[in-house]
Amino acid sequence: MLYYLFEYLDSAYDIPGAGVFQYITFRAAMAIITSLVISMLFGKRLIDRLSRLQIGETVRDLGLEGQNQKAGTPTMGGVIILLAIVFPTLLWAKLDNIYIILMLISTLWMGAIGFLDDYIKVFKKDKKGLRGIFKVIGQIGLGVIVGSTLYFHPDVTIKEKVPTVQVEAWEAAPEIPSYSDPVKSTKTTLPFLKDNEFDYEIFTRWMGESGANWTWLIYILAVIFIITAVSNGANLTDGLDGLATGTSAIAGVALLVLAYLSGSIVFSNYLNIMYIPNTGELVIFTAAFIGAAIGFLWYNSFPAQVFMGDTGSLAIGAIIAVLALAVRKEFLLPIIAGVFLAENVSVILQVSYFKYTKKKYGEGRRIFLMSPLHHHYQKKGYPETKIVTRFWIVGIMLAVFAIATLKLR
Repeated sequence: MLYYLFEYLDSAYDIPGAGVFQYITFRAAMAIITSLVISMLFGKRLIDRLSRLQIGETVRDLGLEGQNQKAGTPTMGGVIILLAIVFPTLLWAKLDNIYIILMLISTLWMGAIGFLDDYIKVFKKDKKGLRGIFKVIGQIGLGVIVGSTLYFHPDVTIKEKVPTVQVEAWEAAPEIPSYSDPVKSTKTTLPFLKDNEFDYEIFTRWMGESGANWTWLIYILAVIFIITAVSNGANLTDGLDGLATGTSAIAGVALLVLAYLSGSIVFSNYLNIMYIPNTGELVIFTAAFIGAAIGFLWYNSFPAQVFMGDTGSLAIGAIIAVLALAVRKEFLLPIIAGVFLAENVSVILQVSYFKYTKKKYGEGRRIFLMSPLHHHYQKKGYPETKIVTRFWIVGIMLAVFAIATLKLR
């Protein structure tokens, strides 16, 4: 909103300083400051209100140290994260940008599903919450929306490099990049390879010329899988104070860098990566996301004064997934969201191995002392704060490595 206001003031009245709102870096800085203010100042009031309403966490007895002390801690704090993302984005971003619209829809969509789950747990006193099938339907629905938008919307394009002609000059002139007009494409980034582009059309080429008509289906199925996997991974990671919040903020920093580089014609040319017009606005949204996570961490760090609940965890997982898809870096998600992946895989392995051994030996056996992975280390006697800090360190290393892959080919 403020972008359009100051753009008008700059053009109509030439007010000094109004032109600074044209700069993505300035608006991103203001977005992160605004989200921090909202989450830290208004977050305390919301926590107090949740406490008065007795919206507390019901803790299952898993035999973990310090678990019983968490009982009664206010939950549904993910509302703080949602507010601290949405309002700064509405204030500082270009609201006609398709990527911003898509991110807002994704945030509110999964936030609503998580809120419904938390509502059933807290107010209906049903520990199971929203049935798993309905969560999956919601994730599939968002995947269809995101996949269809990214595939069909005319503003979702890339610009490809075209050969440049060296102009004769008395001195050697620097090569100026030349790009094609915006084109629709199903190409994405494949890390570690010199020609680091992967086209989803490869899955339908065997069908001949008619295969291109079915690429949309392959792409949307891939989007559904990615969103479901990452949002569930974030949900599983949200088991220790500050764990999901901190790792999400770290992943957000990596995605902010990738969005800025991919949306800049200068940096994309220098790094020889895909130039994606209009994705620069995602920097503002991602900055708000980082600010919201850090601000929430103020209250969610050990010992937590509030839990995000599914309202927050499902939303932040979807945000990370859709951001990666928008900047065409989804194949970097196993690195950027490596902590989420490890939590997901630990549960899958644990359940699969237990069922297999029970069928084969008549007695279920386990790979880990408990899953998800962070509970395994709790069972081994590690303090909660040490586990969270080490997971953050791993997340930082993975984020740096993900950014480094732009040059590691």
